[in-house]
Amino acid sequence: MPSVLFYLFSAIMLGFGILVVVLRNPVSSALSLAMSFLGLAALFVSLGAFFIGIIQVLVYAGAVMVLFLFIIMLLDIKEEQRRKLNLPAVIGGCFLVMIFTLQLASVLGDYQPGKRLMNAVPLDLPAAAATREAAGINTPTIDKDLAAGKLPDVKLIGETLFTKYNFHLQIIGVLLLVSTVGVIVISRREDKTAAVEPSTPVQP
Repeated sequence: MPSVLFYLFSAIMLGFGILVVVLRNPVSSALSLAMSFLGLAALFVSLGAFFIGIIQVLVYAGAVMVLFLFIIMLLDIKEEQRRKLNLPAVIGGCFLVMIFTLQLASVLGDYQPGKRLMNAVPLDLPAAAATREAAGINTPTIDKDLAAGKLPDVKLIGETLFTKYNFHLQIIGVLLLVSTVGVIVISRREDKTAAVEPSTPVQP
């Protein structure tokens, strides 16, 4: 991937990520989050992680963002009113961002494997198959692909999700379901409250 495209997609991801926090309109923030996901998906595709990039678009920029917009519309969240600028908070936030940036630059500068190009580190699929066999992991389709010199990235992700992280995946699904039901209950409660409010009697 050319460096120009890398910096372009990185700028899209970071720029729209900042807009998520800066914008006062919740719908605009949600759409900016979707654009940030698209920039991240492009970076995944540039690294050769095509499946992760596609899932980033379908799941996050698609289903999750539709859920966010549904909740925003259902709760009828209004645009946030602008507040007076808190100068000490802004200075403190900028100071923390500067410290975090310096720490991140220090860690990445000392991480030598990160300085190697991905093309210079070819995948050793037979060694991966031997490691799986030594660990007692037996999935015939994955082992067949590795023996044939193919990288079954989708199968490996599915195997990891539904074996090692199966419980975590179910918990996330339950949390999303509970949050959606909670939003519906809150919105119906607000509708009932508005309905029982007494109206002003008309003077004869």
